[in-house]
Amino acid sequence: MSTENRSFNRRQALQSLGMIGAGAALTACMPTAIAQMPDIDVDVLNFALNLEYLEAEFYSWAAFGRGLDAADAGGGPASIGGKKLVYTGQPIDGAVQAYIEEIANDEIAHVRFLRAALGVKAVPRPLMDIGGVGGAFEAAAKAASNNALAGFDPYANALFFLHGAFIFEDVGVTAYKGAARLITNKDFLEAAAGILAVEAYHAGEIRTLLFSQKDVVAAAGLKVSQIVQAISDLRGKVGGGKDQGILDAANPAKGNILPTDANSIAFSRTTSEVLKIVYLGGTAGGGFFPAGLNGSIKTA
Repeated sequence: MSTENRSFNRRQALQSLGMIGAGAALTACMPTAIAQMPDIDVDVLNFALNLEYLEAEFYSWAAFGRGLDAADAGGGPASIGGKKLVYTGQPIDGAVQAYIEEIANDEIAHVRFLRAALGVKAVPRPLMDIGGVGGAFEAAAKAASNNALAGFDPYANALFFLHGAFIFEDVGVTAYKGAARLITNKDFLEAAAGILAVEAYHAGEIRTLLFSQKDVVAAAGLKVSQIVQAISDLRGKVGGGKDQGILDAANPAKGNILPTDANSIAFSRTTSEVLKIVYLGGTAGGGFFPAGLNGSIKTA
């Protein structure tokens, strides 16, 4: 096959990545596998690595007051706006502290796994905005609430942190789900399924904790359930629908801890849909990635 044809096929494959999400990166379950991977698989792994950088930075700052180590960041620029979470004596403080410390270590492990799999082909950490007031989190909160949540800071207290984490976790689950049909190697599929299960545990715990506080007035006269629904609606608007809050839409008196379709199957998102969410509606950067992702898959 000519070089021209290989380049065309790669571009064509990139354009047809409709069902690949962040979790598809885990099609490589061993560091040695990258040597045998075609370019498109390297691109997908790096797409996932970008998103794992984002989650790892957010949780690491909240839990430990610092971002990724230089070796884990691959020499990329430091993220903007991260802070250690402030605990204010809320009843859920203990549960949230245990949650974020465990999840921070999970996400750091995912970064290390992907960087080891990619070796010299791993992209460095991109510029990321994980700031509250004046940063991407406040921008997302304002967009979701028609500016009612101006001043939102996910590091200000445990309840606000859960709202910030809610922005990411459901997206990760839907992205992993979208990757399943593309994985042909059974060993890789098993690894991806394992990571998907972990991300689903993360999302389920956040949704459960938020549901336990659903009637608490958190900010601007809005209950937790209303803020969560506003975030879900925003994600749905820019990310292809496929989103639900923590209350049953047909019967708000009932909970909706597990967002699924009519067959109780998790939703799938495309790379484009995922990017529009993390770019806060942009197509080539913005939001949590001011300059866009690093690697080939970076335009929605």
